[in-house]
Amino acid sequence: MTTVVEGKPARQSHRDQGSGRGPMRRIKNSYHQYWYAWAMCVPVVLVLGAVVAYPLIQGVYLTFTDATSQNVGRTIGVNEIPDSFSWVGLKNYTEILTGPNNQFWPHFTWTVVWTIACVVLTYGIGLGFAVAINREIKARGFYRMLLILPWAVPTFVTVFAWRLILADDGVANQLLLGIGLDGPSWLSDPFAQKVAAIAVNIWCGVPFMMVSMLGGLQSIPRELYEAAEMDGATPWQRFVNVTLPGLRPVSSTVILLGVIWTFNQFNVIFLLFGGNSDSVQILVTYAYRLFFGQQPQDYARSATVGILCLSLLVVFTSVYRRWLKRHNEGVLA
Repeated sequence: MTTVVEGKPARQSHRDQGSGRGPMRRIKNSYHQYWYAWAMCVPVVLVLGAVVAYPLIQGVYLTFTDATSQNVGRTIGVNEIPDSFSWVGLKNYTEILTGPNNQFWPHFTWTVVWTIACVVLTYGIGLGFAVAINREIKARGFYRMLLILPWAVPTFVTVFAWRLILADDGVANQLLLGIGLDGPSWLSDPFAQKVAAIAVNIWCGVPFMMVSMLGGLQSIPRELYEAAEMDGATPWQRFVNVTLPGLRPVSSTVILLGVIWTFNQFNVIFLLFGGNSDSVQILVTYAYRLFFGQQPQDYARSATVGILCLSLLVVFTSVYRRWLKRHNEGVLA
């Protein structure tokens, strides 16, 4: 006897449910339906595999060895020297995280402070500029072009210009001297270096935040502002209750990107101070110094710091996405 579920035989219902079951079957069905899209993705997958996947796997492998520039295989003339490094397991991770002379945690602490300060200030300033130039003001196009200019200029040009500005006899100290203050050594004093690094990175990052926020502002319906104004809401109340909620999707994305980019911001630190200013080095420049800035070059420890950076960002991204999901569900509820 055949039972009926919602007007259909149970056997037929079971067969319908099992027709698309299993990931391999879904992939096969997707391939038959969108074969041209899969074909177009193949070159991209191959390039990413060669450019990203292989170096990543090689880097993970090096973290479990004692590879340096002295024991890695190389060719000198017609002579080929084979690899002589050995497998050491988790020794590199243990020494970097808990070793007596490890420098990971001081660099990690400064990297976190640097990332939070830059992202918060860049987001706040970018949002302020976006709100300002989103209004109907004279020469709005000129102001937009002027504010985007630091983003359009290549980073190395911007940083080298700031090196001249922040030199001991540069424009910054001349202005401070003009108001009766002695300017610090921006490029050599440890605390002044950190202030200078954050300031230069904000200068480079604000245009991106401003453009992103401006796009988000222009997607908010004007009717919401008009309704809030008719209800007697003040400008601040309209900003808190209309603007910020309307910018939530854009804000969540640019903050995540800002954290990832700032955490790995090699250009500003290295070009502004070089590789010798230990107090201002973040984790990525510390890994670079282990690889290129010493003899013998420590491939294993440099790769270990890189994998730790990747792990930290993966954990942060996962936690951040889950927090956003719960927060959005709470708002919708």
